[in-house]
Amino acid sequence: MIENPHARPIAPAAWLRSPVGLGWAAVGGLGLVIATDLFAVWADLVTLGVTGDLADSGFGAVTDERIDRADRLYAAAGIAQVVAVVPTVVLFLCWFHRARVNAEVFDPYGHRKGRGWAIGGWFVPVVNLWFPRRITADIWDASAPVGSPRSHGLVNAWWAVWLCSFLVGRFAARRDRDAETAQEMHDAVRWMVFSDAVDIVAAALAVAVVLRVTRMQHEKAMAGPAPLPV
Repeated sequence: MIENPHARPIAPAAWLRSPVGLGWAAVGGLGLVIATDLFAVWADLVTLGVTGDLADSGFGAVTDERIDRADRLYAAAGIAQVVAVVPTVVLFLCWFHRARVNAEVFDPYGHRKGRGWAIGGWFVPVVNLWFPRRITADIWDASAPVGSPRSHGLVNAWWAVWLCSFLVGRFAARRDRDAETAQEMHDAVRWMVFSDAVDIVAAALAVAVVLRVTRMQHEKAMAGPAPLPV
């Protein structure tokens, strides 16, 4: 038998496990992220109104009560987002790693990155801008029904919006941190509104990816091994 020297053999520890429970847990976490982002958008808009009045007319045009309310909402939204994101990241990475191992069971030779990158690829600087997308595409292909078109449209849309959310979020946070004048605060909050809105779209697309991959893997596992080619 002639072996392909470039093939990546299946690792002994790879075995099929249901992604359904972790998939729904990840979806629940992403739903919580969307909810906190919606709250953040509302807080941003309230703060945007206050900072706009401050920039246009000065502190005399805005009551202390309005300023305090906007500050409390803005701070509460930031805390809520952190509280929602941390467990969601854990749940999503657990699901992602399980989906990657399952995909290796379905197709041991269709993966361009080792399974360890399913976790590490999100945290290593620079490569985290494209490794997770590549791994997701490989998971998608391995999980898709045999003979079906392997379009990565949903994966590409999710990843493009997620990258936009990641980069805009960092920029908005820096503008918010460095703002000193009322106008600078107003401009920073504008970016925060945009950042939180894009994050909602990214989280919604992530939900779609998780549900689709989970369903494909579940259906493929229920269908049993594919027939060997004659």
